[in-house]
Amino acid sequence: MTSAPRASSSRPRRVAVVGVALADCGRVDDVTPYALHAQAARRALADSGLDRSVVDGFASAGLGALAPVEVAEYLGLRPTWIDSTAVGGATWEVMAAHAADAVAAGRARAVLLVYGSTARADIRAGRRTSNLSFGARGPLQFEVPYGHSLIAKYAMAARRHMHQYGTTLEQLAEVAVTARANAAANPEAMFREPVTVDEVLAGPMIADPFTKLHCCVRSDGGCAVLLAAEEYVPDTAKAPVWVLGTGEHTSHATMSEWEDFTVSPAAVSGRLAFERAGVRPADVDLAEIYDAFTYMTLVTLEDLGFCAKGEGGAFVEKGRTGLRGELPVNTDGGGLSACHPGMRGLFLLVEAVRQLRGEAGARQVRKAGDRLPELAVASGTGGWFCSSGTVVLGRG
Repeated sequence: MTSAPRASSSRPRRVAVVGVALADCGRVDDVTPYALHAQAARRALADSGLDRSVVDGFASAGLGALAPVEVAEYLGLRPTWIDSTAVGGATWEVMAAHAADAVAAGRARAVLLVYGSTARADIRAGRRTSNLSFGARGPLQFEVPYGHSLIAKYAMAARRHMHQYGTTLEQLAEVAVTARANAAANPEAMFREPVTVDEVLAGPMIADPFTKLHCCVRSDGGCAVLLAAEEYVPDTAKAPVWVLGTGEHTSHATMSEWEDFTVSPAAVSGRLAFERAGVRPADVDLAEIYDAFTYMTLVTLEDLGFCAKGEGGAFVEKGRTGLRGELPVNTDGGGLSACHPGMRGLFLLVEAVRQLRGEAGARQVRKAGDRLPELAVASGTGGWFCSSGTVVLGRG
């Protein structure tokens, strides 16, 4: 394997997403998470058209005691650049930012990001139980004894937004309704049957104000994304999707240190990503947003600048975030309807790339004149709004 080409002295190399793929998703009872990693990696490499020998960078988190060492060994890779950043659901956008920086600087040729989980199957088989918290050590020791679970933290933040800005239960429910409508056009989505606002509101209460359909599905699945330096783009099988700008930010670990429950760390990561990409939120054609709960979608839309603070409730009404809406959001159905196997951040990048390539089938977003979208943003959130990574992608 040859060494990575050096970055130009006049400018860093451009970095493109050249391969994306999903492993089997939804209900997968007969494979291991390692197998899902391998399945996704093989499919992403095939999608790129590049030989695996080009891959000298690898990023993975969430599996094994020494991720990404164990997963790389399972895949038969011996990378010279690695990343095992773990910041919850935002992990993959942050990893993509690190990988893009490494490739741009000449420290790697091509970096493979891969994820796989059998979270649903493991619970059904009794291999694990559902967890209520992230542990009871360090700062968390002051919250866990009082039963402050992860979902309760999101629910409390949602209630604060409702109190401060008048956001309604019906508006939060609209997020779930639109996600399901988008999923209806996605044959790979786990749940595709339409739901109504009334059905969302009438569901069993999980954590006030969240009923069941306000919460993400639990699924199995995996996916992979391959980033490469611009000099490899002529050898790829499909048109590149360029990484235009990235941003990352951490906000807090304990709720007592969160200055404002109505502001997520995407307010910083998004601003940085848009500034570095040289674009504005108004330029973006679609958004893929981490949606473990409906409130996450609403507040992230505000913090990314698609509407003003406090106006997220009105923004998500009347199908404005649907496939034919003003700003299509979570076009595959998101974590609320498509899939959510533990950490979903990498799926956001896969869907954004598929949309920009025009490969989304019945759920394909179109601009005026039946043109393909040109700009997309993927924004992941980790923990309980503790971390955020935002990536701006473009065809040009």
